[in-house]
Amino acid sequence: MSASDDGTAAKRAVVLASGGMDSATAIAVAKERGYEVCLLHTSYGQRTEAKEYECATAQAEHFDAADFLHLNPDHLSKIGGSSLTDEEMDVEEADLESDEVPTSYVPFRNANLLAMAVSYAEAQDCDAVFIGAHSEDFSGYPDCRPEFFEAFQQVVDVGTKDDTDISIEAPFTEWSKTDIAERGLKLDVPYELTWSCYRDDEPACGTCDACAFRLEAFRNAGARDPIDYAERPDY
Repeated sequence: MSASDDGTAAKRAVVLASGGMDSATAIAVAKERGYEVCLLHTSYGQRTEAKEYECATAQAEHFDAADFLHLNPDHLSKIGGSSLTDEEMDVEEADLESDEVPTSYVPFRNANLLAMAVSYAEAQDCDAVFIGAHSEDFSGYPDCRPEFFEAFQQVVDVGTKDDTDISIEAPFTEWSKTDIAERGLKLDVPYELTWSCYRDDEPACGTCDACAFRLEAFRNAGARDPIDYAERPDY
């Protein structure tokens, strides 16, 4: 573990870095809280995995990450059940008012990713694991609910060594996408190095749920989204 300027051990955190705007903002928040960050990026067969990896590696350099780990949990695509990983399923058009679980939901993905992140954090002697899930996520994705993270914290507490103390940090669970964009803009998050589109590597489609929530957030924050879109609707 590295030391801070006053000689004390620096706090360290693993951040689940998808390459998207929420996780990039989570990196900035972790840094703001005084953590040295180790980034964990996963390629699990999602449609835009090449672009997401490109963005995550660029973010690792931008934020001066202490470590960057890239894993390929391809069992998620083999299991299927999501339009993100199954080419036979269509990625739905944006419907910001829907209460249904969208086809982009990857069954129990966050439990899989957090489990890997906790293993990484324990091996690296880290104090926390950050994830960028937020309130508009858990309206559609059951593994983004605050109750899920509270329950997972209990799993971590009983499933790691007795002298291990890793906190699951989901700082945006009560935040909207707009709240995240506004915070990230204040923290100078390099949103040009992020990717959210579910469909395409470049340009972003502009019409899937992920693009719609992102464009709406930037509009509400009074800023222009710096990435390129095939369509840029005014959500």
